[in-house]
Formats: sequence, structure tokens, C-alpha cells
Amino acid sequence: MATEIHPTAVIDKQAFIDEDVFIGPFCLVGAGAKIGKGTRLLSNVIIEGKTEIGEECTVHPFTSIGFPPQDIKYKGEETGVKIGSRNTIREYVTIHRASVGGDGVTAIGNNNFLLAYVHIAHDCKIGNNVVMVNLATLAGHVVIEDYAYIGGLVAVHQFTRIGAYSMVGGFSGIGQDIPPYMMASGARAKLFGLNTVGLKRHGFPDATIADLKKAYKILFREKRTLRDAIKKVQADLPYTDEIRHLIGFIEKNKRGICR
Repeated sequence: MATEIHPTAVIDKQAFIDEDVFIGPFCLVGAGAKIGKGTRLLSNVIIEGKTEIGEECTVHPFTSIGFPPQDIKYKGEETGVKIGSRNTIREYVTIHRASVGGDGVTAIGNNNFLLAYVHIAHDCKIGNNVVMVNLATLAGHVVIEDYAYIGGLVAVHQFTRIGAYSMVGGFSGIGQDIPPYMMASGARAKLFGLNTVGLKRHGFPDATIADLKKAYKILFREKRTLRDAIKKVQADLPYTDEIRHLIGFIEKNKRGICR
């Protein structure tokens, strides 16, 4: 298919539009933007600044991507947004370009599903296959690893990390890191065990899930310091890729670990 651009769309001459792209009514694509092959901007989508969108993404009406960050430190420096392929971005999503103090890019991976009114602030790093439900909101510099599920009306504090295959319940406030494979919920979120259903749906073996359950009990249920709990996990459980990732994630925390 040839690229199709609606007559009411406004495309800057310095924007790059790949083949097979659809740009619908009243879309605005600014200078420096790059739109990958097969991507669809349905209508009333605004792409600003140094924004790169990969292949086969679908961006729904009234979404804005690449606007300046909501950060008083930002003074117009050249920063950008990079979005991978096969992402679905629903209505009224806002994704801001990076601010100062990071690597200059707000980054989103592949195969993500961002529901209506999601906000992704400056310098966030979103992995692959992440689901963010309506009105989930990320402050600056948040990291979300692969296959995480973020419920509706969740607010995530700046510089917080959410681990792979974790699940955050709706209406939650996240002020500390959520470890991989766990479930968390609450106005000041706390852990509620392993995300067992999610792990089974993603094909994790029963033995791996059993080891992660044991690790959860040692790390977060027994009355141990986190340092002692990590040593016990390393001594008592097989050091699988999942256990290694869990321990490594915890050891790298800067804001504290949700427990």
C-alpha cells in the first residue's frame, strides 16, 4: 500500500514519513519527526520535536507525542522520544520528550498497549509488551520492565522502577520499586504475593514459580533484613535466571523496595 495522507493533515517538510503510512484528518507532524512503515495516525494526532515512531504502530485520536517536558529545569534543550514497533496508543495519551539530566530520550519499546489518557513523562523507559490501563500516570525517569501490567488510575513517583512480569492494581500510589514477578496494590502500595496467574499465562514452568514463591517468602515475609534475606535466597534456592534478575533488581534500588 502507498502512504496515504489526508488533505487536512499538516506535515512539516523536515518530517520523514516511511511507506505504507496512514495519516488521518487533522494530524500535525512536526519537523524532525520520523514515522515508520505501516504506522497509522488515525486523526487529530500531534507529533512534535525529535520523535521517532517505529513500524506498524496505531495511534488513536487526540494523542500528543514529543511535547516539551513538564519540568521547570527544561530550557528548550534538544531532546526526543523514541517509540518502537507494533505499539497501540489509545485516545488522549501524552508522551513527553526527555528533559535534562538523563540520556536525552524518553523511550518506549515494542508491542505495548497504552490505554486512553495514559501519561508518560520525560525520560521514562518502557520495555516491551507492557500494558498500562486508563489514566495510569508516570512521573519523570520511571522505568517499567517487560510484560509489566499497570492498572487504571495508578500514579508512579519519579525515579521509581517496576519490574518485569509484575502487576500493579488500580488506584495505587507507587513510591518505591516494585520487584519483578510480584503483585502490588494500595494507596501507599505494598506487595501481595507473587503474580502467579500472570506467570502461568506467560508459560513459566511450575518449578520456576515454586522457587519464586519461596524467594518471595524469604525476602518479604520472614523477619529478616533485606541483606540477610538475599543471602538466604542465594544459599537455599537454585540461582535461575529469574532468581538472579529478582535479586539484581533489588540490589540496584535507590528509592527503596516495596515490601
